[in-house]
Amino acid sequence: MEFLFAKVWSFWIAPALLIPTILVIVAIIGLYLKKVSATRYPKR
Repeated sequence: MEFLFAKVWSFWIAPALLIPTILVIVAIIGLYLKKVSATRYPKR
């Protein structure tokens, strides 16, 4: 019974952890690129 609970728990917790992690990584990359391009092409 414990093994079944562990399988179900990991099945539901994996997407709940994976999706926000991917979004955070994409946000960090996006903010980094925005900061780098802002110094390269300053506003006039």
